[in-house]
Amino acid sequence: MPGCHVTDHQMRLFMKYRQTHSVEVAAAKASISRATAYRLDKEVQLPSQSKAPRGRRRPDPLEPIFETEVVPLLKAAPGIRAVAVYNEMLRRHPELSEGIRRTLERRIRSWRAVHGEAQEVIFRQTHEPGRLGLSDFTDASGLGVTIAGQPLDHLFYHFRLVWSGFEHAHVILGGESFVALAEGLQNALWSVGGTPLYHRSDSLSAAFRNLDADAKVDLTHRYDQLCSHYRMTPTRNNKGVAHENGSIESSHGHLKNAVHDALLMRGTKEFDDLGSYRAFVDEIVSRRNAAHGKRIDAERSHLQALPERRTTDFEEIVVTVSRTGGFTLRKVFYTVPSRLIGHRLRVRLFDDRLDVFVGGTHLMTLRRGR
Repeated sequence: MPGCHVTDHQMRLFMKYRQTHSVEVAAAKASISRATAYRLDKEVQLPSQSKAPRGRRRPDPLEPIFETEVVPLLKAAPGIRAVAVYNEMLRRHPELSEGIRRTLERRIRSWRAVHGEAQEVIFRQTHEPGRLGLSDFTDASGLGVTIAGQPLDHLFYHFRLVWSGFEHAHVILGGESFVALAEGLQNALWSVGGTPLYHRSDSLSAAFRNLDADAKVDLTHRYDQLCSHYRMTPTRNNKGVAHENGSIESSHGHLKNAVHDALLMRGTKEFDDLGSYRAFVDEIVSRRNAAHGKRIDAERSHLQALPERRTTDFEEIVVTVSRTGGFTLRKVFYTVPSRLIGHRLRVRLFDDRLDVFVGGTHLMTLRRGR
């Protein structure tokens, strides 16, 4: 048709039909004019191969500065962002138009593709059902929850089965610790009804802070025993390689967004006590798991059986009640009845409470101080 460019497809059709038909018939079958057909009959290249590369339609605004100023910046600071280079060029050359930003970004991207440093290669992770569970902690203080009028400074312990997306969240009042990990992990495993082959966490890194060498060895041993009790092989992330835990890191934001939205729909972030807030979070997590119900049910058949009972999710410490009518534990002073002065007490330290015993007799439960 007049005014239309001949496509590679039309030329291939024409050459095909030209083998058995006249020029006129082949041209009609390829939907091109007879004059164009006589011209194509002598061509040896496709139309796309005959086109000259498109040249610039306007002067290059970066020509005076790219090789002399931009490239040296990129070589001196390989990680510098294109927007920083753009701002620096505007500072040096006020006469440049602000409209060069996209042009500069494309030019820098092309230069880095040819001359830039090699980047880290991240291979796609493939997962099998029942193979891997992940644990991590995430700060939830930004949700603005209050308990009886007091702001709640807390974390979420977050567990996730990688294949099905099953998750469990538990409100933690202290920092990242082995006790919090042990309690949250066991709650998650008994909730899903089985254990994966491997458990991965980097949460012990925070628990190791301010510990001496012997304490670190003891903590590692306790973590290994916890995993052994549930027949899981413990694994750790490589230090500084966040994407190895990406299946749960990305889920942190989704969980906190879901809680935030639910708080907005509830109309208030105030709760009477910690138990009601924990029940609120449990309900949100249950709804999220319901969305993956079929996949979670499918993974359950691949999980290992649970042991007969839970293992310890607390730390046991022996203290002596002083003449002041209390004892100090983890830099916090706790008051007990004066009749216990001089007695040695066995204290089970949980994340949010202390269970106090004399011998085998349970005396009281104290709220854990911070």
